[in-house]
Amino acid sequence: MDRDNASDLLAFLAVARERSFTRAAIKLGMSQSALSQIVRALEERLGVRLLSRTTRNVAPTQAGEKLFRSIAPKFEEMDVELAALGEFREKPAGTIRITATENAADAVLLPALEKILPNYPDIKVEVIIDYGLSNIVAEQYDAGIRPGGLVAKDMIAVRVGPDMRMAVIGAPSYFARRKKPRTPQDLTEHNCLNLRLPTHGGLYAWEFEKNGRDLNVRVEGQLVFNGAGALLSAALRGFGLAYITETQVQPYLASGQLVRVLADWCPPFSGYHLYYPSRRQSSPAFSLLVEALRYRGRQNNTRP
Repeated sequence: MDRDNASDLLAFLAVARERSFTRAAIKLGMSQSALSQIVRALEERLGVRLLSRTTRNVAPTQAGEKLFRSIAPKFEEMDVELAALGEFREKPAGTIRITATENAADAVLLPALEKILPNYPDIKVEVIIDYGLSNIVAEQYDAGIRPGGLVAKDMIAVRVGPDMRMAVIGAPSYFARRKKPRTPQDLTEHNCLNLRLPTHGGLYAWEFEKNGRDLNVRVEGQLVFNGAGALLSAALRGFGLAYITETQVQPYLASGQLVRVLADWCPPFSGYHLYYPSRRQSSPAFSLLVEALRYRGRQNNTRP
């Protein structure tokens, strides 16, 4: 159905309901003569008379009554569906798909969701744990959470966490058999737990910096993982040294289950950011989540 036919059918429905060109024209916001011409043109295209006109009354013909009963429910159904869509503009509802790393989901996303989901039962959030730099447009995500330095410049980026640091850690049982490394170069003599990231292809190089000097070390070891959770578990069991975010290991450092080394070689870097396409039409649910996630510390910022 083209747009003209739809408009003409709506004009016919209005006259058939009101049984009056005058009242129907007022409801449609047009002149009576214009409405009469629209209905007459529709009748000519269909080759059948739809309305019986007298000086006092307007009533559907048999063909008009059949058409009315056929199409009126369909237009009413569309009105109901359009009204239902309006609810999405008025209240937070719908599903939000977010890609995040394991630590970002645990440290940033879940605390924010804990604040809003109990109060908004119509919001659903699908969290996809992924360590790669997903193309959120192609893979139909609403947003992603990654460290600020990894976010593409054509995305809107909202800081959702403080600056971060990496930590080189090992279990006391591991250090009982090995000397602690004093420089990153000493790591070549240690059994290190490697991480393979989708975006890097190969094994992730451990990144260090001190006094303006950058140093990347390709470590060796017996175990390779593709997620931080397993990496941490292996370190706690004394399999070797791991390179992992400070927030993930802080409780274990405090309890003595893990020991940190090379702390002076691990400076802060840009913390987690929520990123999403700049042309995205934000729903109330998505806007609510952005505000719940927004980091409000001293380093709070946004970047277009």
